[in-house]
Amino acid sequence: MAILPCFWQTRQEPAPAKAGVKNVPGRKTDVGDATCLADLLAHGLIRGSFVPDQQTQEMRNLLRTRKQLVRERSSHVQRLQKTLEDANIKLDSAISDVMGLSGRAMIEALIAGESNPERLAGLAHRRIKAAPEELREALRGRVTKHHRFLLRLHLRQIDAIDGSIAEIDREVDAQIEPFRAAAALLTTIPGVSELSARIILAEIGRDMSRFPTAGHLISWAGLCPKNDESAGKRRSTRMRKGAPWLKTTLIQCAWAAARRKASYFQALFHRLRARRGAKKAIGALAASILTAVYHMLIDGTLYHDLGPHHFHLRAKATQTRRPVARLQNLGYAVQITPLPA
Repeated sequence: MAILPCFWQTRQEPAPAKAGVKNVPGRKTDVGDATCLADLLAHGLIRGSFVPDQQTQEMRNLLRTRKQLVRERSSHVQRLQKTLEDANIKLDSAISDVMGLSGRAMIEALIAGESNPERLAGLAHRRIKAAPEELREALRGRVTKHHRFLLRLHLRQIDAIDGSIAEIDREVDAQIEPFRAAAALLTTIPGVSELSARIILAEIGRDMSRFPTAGHLISWAGLCPKNDESAGKRRSTRMRKGAPWLKTTLIQCAWAAARRKASYFQALFHRLRARRGAKKAIGALAASILTAVYHMLIDGTLYHDLGPHHFHLRAKATQTRRPVARLQNLGYAVQITPLPA
């Protein structure tokens, strides 16, 4: 069978100008795509993909499955709340966690057939902030046999998912030894918990030599603006597509770091939010966390916080240099002496 010529050769622009191999224009067929890929590979124009080692792949599969189960559990909790709303039970308006100690006790009592708001409110823990009158009004509803069946079904599913999550956690603990030192290192970053550190390591691995710079890692994760420019105008500054499992974890870590008082990340968040908005600021914060992760894994050092006054001190130095430079341009020798404290 004759090999079809690659339709890239019919275009005027050189092949190296193409950064990737997706969405190639032309008459796309399986044979044509295979021929073009073979031609690109023969000329060394295809970049290698990041393929982690077996230990990292196994850890990645476990933690991705765990995240899927957590999402599924949240869906069942929402369905359970919808069933309570259908029965006119406004439990989520009185307590923050419906599946907490008090909420679960009340739901199990509802399933068992209890419908007296006074007795149901008496099951609340003494630390519940809601007033007893508020709890009684929230638990005054019309729970039918159909509602009890659905509540029992969702509660059983939630318990099964909790058991699966606990089993995954035990398996992760059994395989964490190669990642233990690196995970302990990453937990020194504000906003990065032990679970988040494990997820980050499972997604990017421990060896940072595969990424030439921190910018390459940030681009691979999809935490930088995509290159959407036409006729010299930037059409969009949205984040490019990258590693969704890693990106979501880093965004959660960024929100936690933004709430850490008297820290560099909180100062960076407030500085960027004033100019670009909260979404852009959180994206930049996530990229900053990943940059710190890159350098920490390369150097093996703990996280060093620059402090909340880092930008103020840097701006102070800049404001000092500008008038000194202007005076020097006018022919004056300037010596700056700080005032005694």
